[in-house]
Amino acid sequence: MNQTLELARERLKTSREAVFFGGAGVSTASGIPDFRSATGLYNQITGSRYTPETMLSNHFFLRHPDEFYAFLRSSLYYPDAKPNAAHYALADMEKRGKLQAVITQNIDGLHQKAGSKVVHEIHGSMERFYCMRCHRNFPAEQVYSQQTTPRCEVCGGLVRPDVVLYGEQLDPEVLTASMEAVRQADYLIVGGSSLVVYPAAGLLDYFRGDCLILINRDPTPYDHQAQYVFHGDIGEVLTEISR
Repeated sequence: MNQTLELARERLKTSREAVFFGGAGVSTASGIPDFRSATGLYNQITGSRYTPETMLSNHFFLRHPDEFYAFLRSSLYYPDAKPNAAHYALADMEKRGKLQAVITQNIDGLHQKAGSKVVHEIHGSMERFYCMRCHRNFPAEQVYSQQTTPRCEVCGGLVRPDVVLYGEQLDPEVLTASMEAVRQADYLIVGGSSLVVYPAAGLLDYFRGDCLILINRDPTPYDHQAQYVFHGDIGEVLTEISR
């Protein structure tokens, strides 16, 4: 085993409060593209005159719900995606009492599908939908199976995904819980995130522990603050750390 990986694993054994904070890179091995890489969502041709960032905004959703849902189904719906080694390693760490929480920027629900119980979804989830008028919940399968913009059959209100769109604030309860988890952690693993998107990246400013581990394909602005930095496959690194 790589000596640095072994040191990180040994530190985990003695930690009292370990937390994981992850981004889009956690799910790329599951076939879900990230956002900002050369092959990411924001660099894909959409066939629309609007950019992906525009179509994922609150402003666009309210004014062009038909185009919003067409983009959602074509570019953000991955019904065959399954948890990968990274998700399972984290779920196993939690099951063994070595990980207290997962904080994720992802909206795919794969951490829960892998078995993680304590998951703070700071950007929401595409697995949940609700009526904007009466707040009735709708299963994702029902929404994705439709070819039209979903409307509530009870009140006629527009149905939307339970995610944070551009132009919206993060859920204060989820953000507070995430901040507290980071603040209480003595061992923080950050994986699959470029750490350039705020306010999510600002969560690292609340870390007061003594072991910060960064796992990302490319360098991040926080590499110099970490005790251990790995520029490799996140599934392989997390599997080795969790052994």
